[in-house]
Amino acid sequence: MRTLFFGATDFGYKCCEFVIQNNLTEITGIFTMPKSFRISYSDSLVKNYTYRDFSEIGEKYNIPVTEVTQKMSFYTDEIKSFKADFILVAGWYYKIPAEIINSVSKGCAGFHSSLLPKYRGGAPLVWALINGETETGITFFYFDEGTDTGDIIAQKKILIAEDDNIKTLTDKTTAAAFEILREFIPMIANGTAPRIKQDHSQATYYPQRKPEDGLIDWSWEPQRIKNFIRAQTKPYPGAFTIINGKKVIIWDADIEKP
Repeated sequence: MRTLFFGATDFGYKCCEFVIQNNLTEITGIFTMPKSFRISYSDSLVKNYTYRDFSEIGEKYNIPVTEVTQKMSFYTDEIKSFKADFILVAGWYYKIPAEIINSVSKGCAGFHSSLLPKYRGGAPLVWALINGETETGITFFYFDEGTDTGDIIAQKKILIAEDDNIKTLTDKTTAAAFEILREFIPMIANGTAPRIKQDHSQATYYPQRKPEDGLIDWSWEPQRIKNFIRAQTKPYPGAFTIINGKKVIIWDADIEKP
C-alpha cells in the first residue's frame, strides 16, 4: 500500500518513523508544516510547540518532504501525483479538503487524542487535564468533511494518574498510537479495517488554546489550579500569573495536605 504521511509534531514524527521501521506500509511522500504558521482561528502566526523537523526523516529514509505554506488545496495536484492508496495523518493542524481525501482509494485516516465523539476540536489532552478527567484515550478514525466526525477504526483508553502532566500523558498516548498502527494499518491495506459510526449526539467540543489562555485564576479551588498547571507545562508555554506587573510561569505545583 502506497501511503502519504501528513504530520508536523514530535508525535507525528514518532508515528511516521514507527510505521517505516516496522514496514507497516510504504511511505512514498511526507507533507509537513513550518514551526510557525497561519490558521483560521488566529489573526497572528501560531507556534507549534511540539514541532519536529521532518526533513530529518526524509533524508534518513530517502522520502520526499513537502512543507505546506499555503492552503491545502494548493497541493492537490502534487498529492495526486504520488498515486498513493492511503493518507496517514498524525500531528496535523490544517483541515484536509474533500478532494484530497477522496483522491486515495483506501481513504485518509489519522489520530485524535480523545475518545471520540468526546473532546472534538483543539488540544484534547490539555482540556482533559484541565477538566480533571481520570481517563482519556486516542481514536484512529477516517477523515471526512467535518471536524473529528469520521468513522472510527480503533480506540484505546488511557488512564490519567494523579501525577500525570501533559508530557507524560502525551507519552502514554504515543505508545497507544503505536499499538493501533501495528494492528490496523495492515487491516486498512487489506480492506478489513472497521468503520464504526460516531454517535454525534454524544459529541463535546473544545476550542484551540493560545498562550494567553494560561492565566491562573487564584479564586479557583486548589485541585483545579493544579490541574490547570500540569495541563500546560513543558513543552507548552505554561500556566502563569502576574506579580508586580511581571509574568511568572509556573511549571509544576502540588497541594499541601494538612
